[in-house]
Amino acid sequence: MCGIIGYVGPRECKELLLHGLERLEYRGYDSAGIALLEEEGLTYTRAVGNLKNLRVEAGDSSSPATTGLGHTRWATHGGVTEANAHPLAAEEPEKLAIVLNGIVENYRELRTRLIAEGHVFTSETDAETVTHLIEDYYEGDLADAVRRAYAQLEGHFAFVAIHRDHPGVLVGARLQCPMVVGLTEGETFLASNAAAFLRETREVQFPGDGEVVVVTPAGATYLSAADGTTVEHEIVELDWDDEGAEKAGYETFMLKEIYEQPDAVANTIGDRLRKGRLEFDDLALDDADLRDLRRIVILSAGTSYHAAVAGRYAIEEWARVPVEHDIASEWIYRNPVLDEDTLVIGISQSGETRDTIEAMKLARSMGARTVAITNMMGSQITREVDSVLFTRAGLEVSVAASKTFTAQLSLLFLVGLKLAQVRETLPPGELEYIVNAVYALPGKIQEFLNGDHPIDEIARRFHDRPFFLYLGRNIGLPVALEGALKLKEISYIPTEAYSAGEMKHGPIALLDETTPVVVVATRMEGVYEKLVSNIQEVRARGAHVIAIASDGHEDIQHHADDVIYVPKAPAFLSAVLAVVPLQLLAYRIARLRGLNVDQPRNLAKTVTVE
Repeated sequence: MCGIIGYVGPRECKELLLHGLERLEYRGYDSAGIALLEEEGLTYTRAVGNLKNLRVEAGDSSSPATTGLGHTRWATHGGVTEANAHPLAAEEPEKLAIVLNGIVENYRELRTRLIAEGHVFTSETDAETVTHLIEDYYEGDLADAVRRAYAQLEGHFAFVAIHRDHPGVLVGARLQCPMVVGLTEGETFLASNAAAFLRETREVQFPGDGEVVVVTPAGATYLSAADGTTVEHEIVELDWDDEGAEKAGYETFMLKEIYEQPDAVANTIGDRLRKGRLEFDDLALDDADLRDLRRIVILSAGTSYHAAVAGRYAIEEWARVPVEHDIASEWIYRNPVLDEDTLVIGISQSGETRDTIEAMKLARSMGARTVAITNMMGSQITREVDSVLFTRAGLEVSVAASKTFTAQLSLLFLVGLKLAQVRETLPPGELEYIVNAVYALPGKIQEFLNGDHPIDEIARRFHDRPFFLYLGRNIGLPVALEGALKLKEISYIPTEAYSAGEMKHGPIALLDETTPVVVVATRMEGVYEKLVSNIQEVRARGAHVIAIASDGHEDIQHHADDVIYVPKAPAFLSAVLAVVPLQLLAYRIARLRGLNVDQPRNLAKTVTVE
């Protein structure tokens, strides 16, 4: 989950590295550092805390170095200290250093062996073992030393090495963790995510597992880690731009990304509707395959899991095929039952979520059909599945997801409608109506964002409350789960989310006159009346009800203390709209509490460790 940036070229690289780290800070912000290859050897600047502290330590002075590494850390092994901050040096600090993202699982055995051989360790990290291994194997060829060290390592990681005797050269390797090479004339970047260098180039290559990449100003050479033979890689041009990593006048990235949701959803649904039919050119299943499916499993984590829950409701209703959703980290240890008539969908915003990747690898090995939904081209999950559906939400920098969630929901809804189309489980007129409503979602999100709502006033009244409860039924449940997660993530307020029907089986004991209860009350046939009963149970305990409802639904005002209205949409599609006020409510509460919403404590954007 850490962030890596490296540069080789003709320019002084100190500011390039610091700028790249700012783009990667969402991956971790416990500590950060840079190593510059100057005339006397490697020099280091490290600082605990976010990038502002590193900039202070680095100062305003320039450096002639044109080769360097940077790192921003999310701590796994070893505390948050300057000694554990990367880059991590060898015993001759001016000579060799590495930066690493991920976990070296066999570091204890390696560390014990290296200490016995006379190596002296200065950090508590697992990553430092890589530095000493490379030092041990170095005989004048850095790429060979990295290749030999790589063979000793177990885990999931990506690392880059820099050496005093190899100016203009960086050597990296990866195993199940992200790494991308950025190419432009006369200079080369190497990073955890292309966001680090988008200002400079959009031409990239993606190193594979089991490869060593040697980057110089002239480009990148790829070698097999097993035998050193050359491996060829194509150049891919990303359809992102650097503007996506700038705040563009918004006070935070999260607020910017909330307001980008109309475009994110519009780009995701794209031109899949052609001549009245939904088409998925990027799906490696034809209509006959989709008709023959007997079961769908959706695997994910965090916000993506809430998208999966919502997807289950819609797909089962429209396509009449059984759907199971599960948390990927639990599913892989269940000894799951799969066959070739099962479609397994893995959802990962980053495409690097370790648990989801492992789940998809397992599903594919068991003969199931596999599809990934991700926002990141070239990410690890795209190489572990039969097909990939991209959300095309654009770069999301804030740790708390917003636009990628609504994009995932919209894409899952289209998948459900495609299945309904080929399985003929919806009347043609109803199918057409719902498909057109999906394509109307971007405009409805924009309509809400442009409107006048009581969110700020509600946030002012309740931002200091010690506990919130979120309730929903049917499609409102995953919206409530996601709304509660947003509040927990960025405001640090303890928050429960429950099916409203389950409330009286325990959570009702938490309620009193100080408790705000947020209820997702967009109309769902057959459950609205039950939800009203649940609201009455809440109010009987003195709690304050804040309802999310659809325009024109005046009856809810008789049951709730506050109502936030969203535009009307077909029942399941209302999830895309109902979550937006919950994002904004969490955002306003967190800001009133004086918190950094883009970098919530203890969290990172991309979870690349189990």
